[in-house]
Amino acid sequence: MSLGKNIQYLRKQKKITQEKLADEMAVSRQTVSRWEADEIVPELNNLVALSDLFSCKLDTLIRENLTDDKHIYSEITIKTVKGFRMARYVMVTPNPEDDVNAYMENWAKRAGLLESAPNAMQIGWDFPFVSAELQNRFGLRGYVSAYVLPDGFTTDCPGVEYHDQIDADYAVITIYDPFAAAFERIPNAYKKIMAHLEVNGFQEKMNDNILACFEHVYEKDGMTCMDVYVHVDSVSKTAVYTIFS
Repeated sequence: MSLGKNIQYLRKQKKITQEKLADEMAVSRQTVSRWEADEIVPELNNLVALSDLFSCKLDTLIRENLTDDKHIYSEITIKTVKGFRMARYVMVTPNPEDDVNAYMENWAKRAGLLESAPNAMQIGWDFPFVSAELQNRFGLRGYVSAYVLPDGFTTDCPGVEYHDQIDADYAVITIYDPFAAAFERIPNAYKKIMAHLEVNGFQEKMNDNILACFEHVYEKDGMTCMDVYVHVDSVSKTAVYTIFS
């Protein structure tokens, strides 16, 4: 493991120069260069600041080898997701993921969903229709949270929009411990999928009646995992027929 290589890797993932990182950290560019060359180790306050800047856990920054991502990402597979009905809601806030997920969890309790189907699956995706002014001036972003509803479930509980999704084909990748460095690992998963689709002759497919992409977070063997789904135009002969396996 190289702390210097981790710093360099995260800096490049964030697309900032050594000079920019030096400005952010209030040090010289030469100091950043020496960090990345493992000539000196950042002081503790700088390590904390680096982990905050990169949205990366301090232990991950210091102990893991971030340049070897086999322990972070699964192989990409093509799956057919069986059609389903969902209840969904969108929020535009400075912290939309937590806000709308909490809203939907509360709705699911009030609607009786979690009582009748305690393992009902919650999924989510970015809501792209937020103006540049709202993003840049007020720091607002949008996110949609949804529950996949089991067959036969009905409720009169208001506060959500219902949507029916048909069978659809997706490229899928699993991120292990995605929130250890959320702003690096999650976008990079989408980049890996898009590169895979291009290399293998697939195309991202847009359809108003099918989710273009979504994410599913769950716990497995004591670890947080996230499956990222991107809709594609065709499936391979070895595709797996499944719903969120």
